[in-house]
Amino acid sequence: MAWLAAGQGYEITLVEGRVAARATAGRSAGRQLKTLPKALRDDPEVDRLRRLAEWLDRHAAGCVAQVDTWMASSLPVPTGLLARVWPDQAWQTALRDLVVVGADPEDVGFLRGVTEDGGLRVVNLDGETVRLTPRTVTLPHPVLLPDLEDLREFAAELGVEQRVEQIYRATWRKPEDQAQDGGPRAGAARVTEFSGGRFPSRFVLAARATSLGYRVSGGSADCRVREGGRTVEASVWIGEPYYWDDDSQTGALTWHGEDGNALAQSDIGPVAWSEGMRMAAALYAGRVIEEGKDA
Repeated sequence: MAWLAAGQGYEITLVEGRVAARATAGRSAGRQLKTLPKALRDDPEVDRLRRLAEWLDRHAAGCVAQVDTWMASSLPVPTGLLARVWPDQAWQTALRDLVVVGADPEDVGFLRGVTEDGGLRVVNLDGETVRLTPRTVTLPHPVLLPDLEDLREFAAELGVEQRVEQIYRATWRKPEDQAQDGGPRAGAARVTEFSGGRFPSRFVLAARATSLGYRVSGGSADCRVREGGRTVEASVWIGEPYYWDDDSQTGALTWHGEDGNALAQSDIGPVAWSEGMRMAAALYAGRVIEEGKDA
């Protein structure tokens, strides 16, 4: 970003999201100052630049949230749309190095670039940079990637860093032979593996759920997943909403359809199952560990 005149004898710009200044005269002319001079702290130009920085932060967070939605739902994304947003650095940061799949399931690789006409520059598992030109691509949820371990190994070799957690996202495979807890396969799925995590208060547990990006509604923390054309909601019980200051514990994990009815294991897709387990594990990880007990 260019340097802008501000106050008397100073210029300002954004450096890593913060307002930085430099003097235009004197011995320190042209050199970036370590701190913002007092004379600039209430300057209108500084205030405008701060508000721009806040907007840029919100924009970057919005891009990441949208791409995460595409990935978690494995929605097809038009390559024309990717071409339009790619020049925006915030979108590019959110999309770069995500695993994409083209029209052919064998067209898999890490996204490195998008041309104006919608062509994708992708590094495949053979280490070759290839050009893909499908009308749409998917950014698959990792539980759907058959070569996930190979992709993880190759990503480590390439030094891949994903802004949107995809290949290193914690995943859980849905059991195939029996329902959790030994219940009948046709009954409502109910997982208690992450139950009993104790927190000082319901407020602390709810705050943890919110900080992790989950919605708190009534007595549960919820995670909605769009999969196979329908919405499934995974819920973890966190306690009655009227007792904020009382000790609280994580409860069972269940899944519900759009009509609110509990779902059987056989009716839960692989992504909804994995994301529900991921939420339950993340909540449980913040529990109070009693001295002398294993973490």
